[in-house]
Amino acid sequence: MSRLQARLLPDGQRLHLQDGPINLIVQAWGPPWAVSAAYLAAHRRAATILDELCVELLDLRRPARPDDAPLAGAVARRMQHAAACFAADLFITPMAAVAGAVAEAVLQAMCDAAPVDRAYVNNGGDIAVHLGPGESLTAGLVDRPDRPSLFARAVLHAESGVRGIATSGWRGRSHSLGIADAVTVLAATASGADAAATVIANAVDLPGHPAVQRVRCSEIDPDSDLRDLPVTCAVGPLRPDEIEQALDRGFRCGAALVGKKLIHAAALHLQGMTATVPAGCCAASLAVSPGANRQTEQACIPPFVDWNPYHARR
Repeated sequence: MSRLQARLLPDGQRLHLQDGPINLIVQAWGPPWAVSAAYLAAHRRAATILDELCVELLDLRRPARPDDAPLAGAVARRMQHAAACFAADLFITPMAAVAGAVAEAVLQAMCDAAPVDRAYVNNGGDIAVHLGPGESLTAGLVDRPDRPSLFARAVLHAESGVRGIATSGWRGRSHSLGIADAVTVLAATASGADAAATVIANAVDLPGHPAVQRVRCSEIDPDSDLRDLPVTCAVGPLRPDEIEQALDRGFRCGAALVGKKLIHAAALHLQGMTATVPAGCCAASLAVSPGANRQTEQACIPPFVDWNPYHARR
């Protein structure tokens, strides 16, 4: 018997699917019969994924290499491909893309089953998006995953090519080598956004700073793919110049990924300050303090993506 739990949420529009660590919110728009068929396909696909991943879990936890032999499972291969984009220069395992890859696989099953106008699969904040011609979707952003509150919104248009959103940081559900509260990435795929958010969040850092507490990952999560790497467990108050220094490290990483066309844009958050990485802009850091320079921040986001701060706060 399947372990998958499924139910419609109280709004009657969104489907909640959960199988162990896989926790999905699914929504589709279109003719009622198409939405029903898409939800049935999502249910069927989500019920198979965890077992598929467990078969190759040891390989998925190993550091990725650009020339690794393809794995067997479809979701595992998505994870492997996303990690391989960074494997030549950085430590990364395919697990860095697991949430986004799972969301993509479920979304693909939905779109294969029925002609929905638009749809998304949200796997704990890592989101795969389908947009038909002329369609758009609005996603809310938060700068503190442990205190969810909308900080900004991203409006994705079909013409933008953005089909994946992912967030990483030391305050999220996964471990991080960096100190970012949250790094949100827009990319062509959810698995690519997931891996890139991990990489950029790791880059937001102040190595050796006394306010940053780290612990070997194996001490708090023996099964983690990060093993004995030092992960962030606490970050004390930082001076504004220190925050800008840490964000600048992440900005430069994100700008390089934009230059390589691996991502479309990113927003980096640390202790009330934000830096955005816009398409085609790699020359200088952009650190936006709460309430400051909002027009510049919004104007630098690439065409077809409206990134609009609702408010700023400390």
